[in-house]
Amino acid sequence: MRMLTCALIALLVVIQYPLWLGKGGWLRVWDLERQVALQQGSNDRLLERNRSLEGEVRDLREGTGALEERARYELGMMRSDEIFVQLPDVARSAQGSASNPQENRATEAQQTVAAAPARSRNP
Repeated sequence: MRMLTCALIALLVVIQYPLWLGKGGWLRVWDLERQVALQQGSNDRLLERNRSLEGEVRDLREGTGALEERARYELGMMRSDEIFVQLPDVARSAQGSASNPQENRATEAQQTVAAAPARSRNP
């Protein structure tokens, strides 16, 4: 009787091994589920990025607003009917005037603003 019990326990262990540690075992399934969840999160982030890039491409192809905005801010361009105005930063120039006056002039020269186009009134 004792030998039969030991044989059944050994058989049970042999049967359980592939269930837990085998190729299609529970541990492998849990690991694959975790990997799928991580990949799904990565896919969602990339999908959102692709949608935003697709919208930007659409704006650049169809509308002139996005193209004009990029030309203004990235290339420093302005329209022919606009007036160029240079404004010094009062807070920085007051704060930095004691430290280095030459640096303040360079900073003021770098800060520029394009004013709205001048429009004439028609009577």
